[in-house]
Amino acid sequence: MAIAQRGPIGVFDSGYGGLTVLKELANRLPQYDYTYLGDNARAPYGNRSFDTVYRYTLQCVEWLFGLGCPLVILACNTASAKALRTIQQNDLPRIAPDNRVLGVIRPTTEMVGNYTHTGNVGILATRGTVLSESYPIEIAKFFPELRVYQQACPLWVPLIENNEHDKPGADYFVKEYMDLLNQQSRDIDTVLLACTHYPLLKDKIARYLPPGSRLISQGEIVATSLADYLHRHPEMETRCSRNGQILFYTTDSTEDFNNHASTFYGKELQSTHLPLN
Repeated sequence: MAIAQRGPIGVFDSGYGGLTVLKELANRLPQYDYTYLGDNARAPYGNRSFDTVYRYTLQCVEWLFGLGCPLVILACNTASAKALRTIQQNDLPRIAPDNRVLGVIRPTTEMVGNYTHTGNVGILATRGTVLSESYPIEIAKFFPELRVYQQACPLWVPLIENNEHDKPGADYFVKEYMDLLNQQSRDIDTVLLACTHYPLLKDKIARYLPPGSRLISQGEIVATSLADYLHRHPEMETRCSRNGQILFYTTDSTEDFNNHASTFYGKELQSTHLPLN
């Protein structure tokens, strides 16, 4: 029996935010190879239609498959909400039946109920993720007793990607959306950052949390979930190469990507341009 060729774990995001997830994956599972693709030329995805997000995401997944990635993580909540299920159910059987695509929503919703004492959870996300209702639907599968309150924060990603998130002006927009979330319930004690960009605003967001509330980022949860997935699926784990190498690709300017990416990833990196039509 032929041994399947090994390849890197693909990590996809519409822009930079997925780097916060990749950072945790590499910290938790440093032995594997990773290839990151940021579709910066077409970002942000948050306000795009379901069909557009699906088409863009599928194109990028197919490219990562073509590079040899047997497993791709959609480190983007919008792509996970709008494209993951269709790709898993309709496209994988046709284009790569032995490969797998995973998202960030499922592992997060499997864990979020373990953090709350009041049973009231707040979700901060892009408009696309909120409109998809993915979080309330998935949380109900694991914790049907929880009450979920969502708040779209459409201006946060542009603030972050324009490097304005640590400026005083960003406080106005953080407070605006946090006030809207807090108005939905006084009993929220757990707030999930359901966009991989939002950890960069974590300190500002924390100022407007109700006393005793907990703020959760997704990176560590997704990394723990991936470790568990690979343990439960040795047939996939053996297909993941192990050289500790990480490559970065962007559909836009490599200079811009390299300059901004370190803010999300925590250290300098070098990317390669990928032209997508």
